[in-house]
Amino acid sequence: MSFGPPPAGFEAAAPPAWTPPSQIEQALFEAKRREDWAAYFRTLAQCRLFFEIQKDKADATPSATHVVFGHDPRVAGGRIWAVYTEGMLPAPEPHRVFDWKYLEWFPKVWQPTDPPQIVVNPGSPCEAFLPSAPPHSSAWAQYGQQASPRKRSLQLRTLRFGGPLQGAVAHGLACGALLCVHNGSFWNAMAWHGTGYPGERNRLREWWGITSREEWQYYLRDLLACEQHSSVWDFALRLRRTIARDFGGYVDVGYWKQAAANVIRANSEGSVVVSEEGVTKTEPRPESEVQARIEGVHRLIGRITRYEARMRADGVLDENGYVSSVDAWDLGRASKMARWGLGARFGTLKEAESAVIQAGRAAALSYKSWRDFSAGYILGRSLHFDEEEFGPWYEDMVSAHQILMSDPESPWLTIPFR
Repeated sequence: MSFGPPPAGFEAAAPPAWTPPSQIEQALFEAKRREDWAAYFRTLAQCRLFFEIQKDKADATPSATHVVFGHDPRVAGGRIWAVYTEGMLPAPEPHRVFDWKYLEWFPKVWQPTDPPQIVVNPGSPCEAFLPSAPPHSSAWAQYGQQASPRKRSLQLRTLRFGGPLQGAVAHGLACGALLCVHNGSFWNAMAWHGTGYPGERNRLREWWGITSREEWQYYLRDLLACEQHSSVWDFALRLRRTIARDFGGYVDVGYWKQAAANVIRANSEGSVVVSEEGVTKTEPRPESEVQARIEGVHRLIGRITRYEARMRADGVLDENGYVSSVDAWDLGRASKMARWGLGARFGTLKEAESAVIQAGRAAALSYKSWRDFSAGYILGRSLHFDEEEFGPWYEDMVSAHQILMSDPESPWLTIPFR
C-alpha cells in the first residue's frame, strides 16, 4: 500500500556536504529522495522518536507526558510537534529535556488543541511533515501499528557525525562499549540522551538508588577509583598476579588456594603497632572466623577459574590467558555512569566528558589491550550477577565482546588501547 502524495515539507533538498549521523537518518534520507514513503515510514516505525518535555512537570509527575510544542513559520499557525530520531537530537542542555515514544503512539494521544503537524527532524535533509489530525494521521500511523516487535538486539551502533571517533574522549567512551552493544545504543554518543530524561532518571533510581546530583557524584567517584566491586575479588586476583610474577606466569590452582589460606592466617594472628599515638594491639581472630574466610576465598577462586575456562572456550581469553583484575567492571560502568548522569541532568556535558576521559586513562593503566579489558569486565559482571549459571548476564557480554572484536567499525579495532 503506497503512502500517497507526500505531505508539504518533503521537498527540501540535501546540502551537498550533509553527513547523516547514523544509518537511521541515512535510510530516511534515501527513502525521501526516492519518494518511497512506505520505506520512509517503515524505517520511522522502528525508531524511538524523541520530543521535548517540560522538565519541572516531568520531575513533579514522572508518569505523565508534558510535551513542549515548537514553532515553524512554514506551517499554518506556526505550531508544530517536533520529533527527532536519536542521531538528530540536540546537545543536552540543563533545562531542556526529551522523552520518546514509537510512531503509533502520537495519533493515539493527539488532541484537537495540539499542533496540526508533526515534524520529523525539523530543518534536516531527512525532514518530514506529518498531518497529526485524524483521518490523515491514519495513513502514516498504520506503519507503526504493523511494525514487528521492537526488541533491542545486540548491535554495534556508531554516530558517524556528532560523536568522537578518535582521541581521549572516544577511548573513554569505548570503555563502555560492551554495555552500549548490549543495549543497542550509540557507543560514541557523548551528548547523551539515552532512553530520554524520564528513562535515565528511572534507570539510576532503580539500579543504583540514585536520585540526586550528590549521589551520582558519589557513585561516579567510586567507579573511577575502582571501589564499587568486592575487595575480596581484588585480594584473590592480586595474590595470583604476585605469584605469577614471582614464578614465571602459570599459577597452579592448588598453590593459589594454599597461598590465600597462608595470607589470611598470617593477617589474622593479631599484632602490636607502635606509633606516636601509643601502642595499638589487635587480638587474633577466632579460628572459626579465619576458617570461614579461607573457605569463602577458596570458593571464589573456584568460581574465577571456572569462568576463565569458559571464557577461553568462548574466545574471550587466549588459551593460557587469565584475568588480571576486575577494574574494568568499574571503569566500563564509570564510562556509562558519566553519560547516565548527563541524561538525567545530574551532571553537565563537561563533567561527563572529563569522567569519560578519566575512565579511559585508568583502563590503559590497568590493562594491556581491549581483549584484556573485556575479560576483566565480563568476569566482574559475572561474579556480581551470574551465580555461575552462565546465563544472559554472561552470554550477552560474550556476544557483545565478539561483535566488538570482529566488526570493522568497532572502536576496539579502530582506537588504540594505549
